[in-house]
Amino acid sequence: MIEDWRHGGFGLYLHWPFCAAKCPYCDFNSHVATAIDQKRWQSAYLSEIDRAARETEGRILNTVFFGGGTPSLMDPDLVAAILDRVRASWPLSNDLEITLEANPTSIESGKFRAFSEAGVNRISMGMQALNDDDLRRLGRMHSVAEGRRAFDIARNQFDRVSFDLIYARQHQTLDAWGAELNEALNMAIDHLSLYQLTIEPGTVFGARHDLGKLPGLPQDESAADMYFLTQEICERHGLPAYEISNHAHPGAESRHNLIYWRYGDYVGIGPGAHGRLTLNGRRHATDTPKQPGAWLKQVEETGSGENTREALDDEEQAIEYLLFSMRLSEGLEAARFEQISGAPLDPNAVAHLEEIGMITQKQGRISATKEGQPVLNAIIRELMP
Repeated sequence: MIEDWRHGGFGLYLHWPFCAAKCPYCDFNSHVATAIDQKRWQSAYLSEIDRAARETEGRILNTVFFGGGTPSLMDPDLVAAILDRVRASWPLSNDLEITLEANPTSIESGKFRAFSEAGVNRISMGMQALNDDDLRRLGRMHSVAEGRRAFDIARNQFDRVSFDLIYARQHQTLDAWGAELNEALNMAIDHLSLYQLTIEPGTVFGARHDLGKLPGLPQDESAADMYFLTQEICERHGLPAYEISNHAHPGAESRHNLIYWRYGDYVGIGPGAHGRLTLNGRRHATDTPKQPGAWLKQVEETGSGENTREALDDEEQAIEYLLFSMRLSEGLEAARFEQISGAPLDPNAVAHLEEIGMITQKQGRISATKEGQPVLNAIIRELMP
């Protein structure tokens, strides 16, 4: 019997924790630093790649993802050194996808040419809004004009460029979002990530919201209308949702993110990076220290950047597979769920959700309907083992 992770593939995630400034809505592990010793970081990344490669020898690597933070702040020489070591460490799939996240303020043509020459073949760009007032409210350091210029530079250098937008922003109307989304789709190449603004605890926005100083956020009903309008407009442009927040032309999906959602294996390297690794027939959850200095020191002193490695039992794996796969339009494979968990999904829960139009069953797969997608968390709670 094949190991379960092979249904999803094998990827490598590298976390670059530094940003030029911290956005007020962001709860990612990102830090502002005045000086960064990129050679020291290079040694740590290469050491971690070597350690991970020894444990996963012979696996075909499908994807590499530089996430952050703002990886476009990395020296191209650092990216090149990492990718050279990756090529020497694993057999690579013929369609290896190498994504680098970028912010418009750190995009310039010479640097992006160098990233391309190093092997990066996909850019994921944090545009976030096509409205200068809202960019300021979101704490972004670029204007719409600068964002468009950066997108043109990226598009001229790379065949695959995705960008992110946030909706349900302060004082945003349904008509304004529809106009902005149409504008974005006229720019888009083949992929868009469209996220509803969520107010996370521990962020600047979280603190403002608690003090009642974040006016004009759409009510739940208005935000739901924006979600449905997003689906309608994107489908009309030929970029349907393949995941709850991600839209692509068929074949242009983010292969790296599909590894997460299809519950494959991935190595997580860098401060705060998580991983899922199947070793000796058991899937393990890994994590790393969040503080950049602590992670760097740990790699240098112990030869490992891992904080913890925990073997997941069958129920934990089944819950994770349910949580990830139901985000996809293709949904969950019922037989695979049963194989992971040792028991099928509750047939009564499945029948009830299907009867009320929240899920559909086709060819052994269970997926949320258009009506079910906005209440996906409730559906998942019903299906939980």
